[in-house]
Amino acid sequence: MGVVTEQENVVPAERHYAVIEVAEMWHLSPDKIREIFEHEPGVLVLGDRSPRYKRRYLTLRIPHTILLRVHKRLAAKSSLL
Repeated sequence: MGVVTEQENVVPAERHYAVIEVAEMWHLSPDKIREIFEHEPGVLVLGDRSPRYKRRYLTLRIPHTILLRVHKRLAAKSSLL
């Protein structure tokens, strides 16, 4: 039928992490974690990306499989340096 996208492969029952949880695990600031994951395919973004008001209120929920994928990608980049 159609092409299966990566987002369709995400298991709804898998563990999803809040930004603050990942920030604590990786010893980074929540702002840096948001920067890394906000546009990552498969991450749940709840809220309005372009609100009428000044501040964006976005909640990110990061599935475990996406967390592992990004960690692997970042680890591969750092080993090249």
